[in-house]
Amino acid sequence: MYIPKTLLIGLKADDFRHPLDFQATQALKQMPGLDIAVRNLLGPVAEQFFYLNNIASSVLVGEQQLPHLHKLLLEACSVLDLEPPQLYIQQNPIPNAYTFAMRGKQPFMVIHTSLIEMLTPEEIQAVMAHELGHLKCDHGVYLTLANLLVLAAGLLPNWGTILAQSLQERMLEWLRCAEFSCDRAALLAVQDPRVVMSVLMKLSGGSPTLSPLLNLDAFIEQARAYDEISKTELGEMLKAAQTQQLTHPVPVLRAREIDRWASSQEYQTLLEKRKKEYNQKTEKMGGWRNW
Repeated sequence: MYIPKTLLIGLKADDFRHPLDFQATQALKQMPGLDIAVRNLLGPVAEQFFYLNNIASSVLVGEQQLPHLHKLLLEACSVLDLEPPQLYIQQNPIPNAYTFAMRGKQPFMVIHTSLIEMLTPEEIQAVMAHELGHLKCDHGVYLTLANLLVLAAGLLPNWGTILAQSLQERMLEWLRCAEFSCDRAALLAVQDPRVVMSVLMKLSGGSPTLSPLLNLDAFIEQARAYDEISKTELGEMLKAAQTQQLTHPVPVLRAREIDRWASSQEYQTLLEKRKKEYNQKTEKMGGWRNW
């Protein structure tokens, strides 16, 4: 059953940005010349590369092309108070979605067909909102570099010897931290933590046939078991080694973070504050509207 969502008019990135994202971003800003190098040197080339790739091998979603997906995107943008980016659907057997955005340029997101095939419409919208979180948090410059590093990893197996090791480690750490903020954006858009956690569960062990059979409560309990490992020094070391080269935090950790934030006073206060402001504005306009 569809539940109307509170439109978060005036929502700012710092209203929901995860503390780890803030800390990691501040650390990157301390690296001299990094922002300028990406924006003026790497950015324009990467922008053209990804744009041409999308035009050549993806489908641009719109009112006349997969309109049901277009509607999900517009609704998520309305809730998050954000201008809609372009949305491309790409045939790919690896479930994934990513965003590209340089300031002042046309942002876009790409979702792979294999991801869409195993998610419900609400879960697809949560994925879209997660990607919108990158735009809302202005992750564009560093996200560009992160995407290039991931691309280089596929094309150049020994990329770690070409790029400075410290930059590689910092960028991966930043990307993992940024994902927590984007998960929060997904929650704000769908306003149901179980939808977001279900996406993470299906990314862990889902498929078009298995996804409907998965048990979300069992997955949440699994996340608690992951926490138990941290109670020993060896367990904490093993977890750190496991995640050091990952672009995303492990799904159970992301699910735990969303579960905690959804239960927090911070989240509830944010929704109530935005709902009150929205109601005041719509009353002045002589009407009241919700998605």
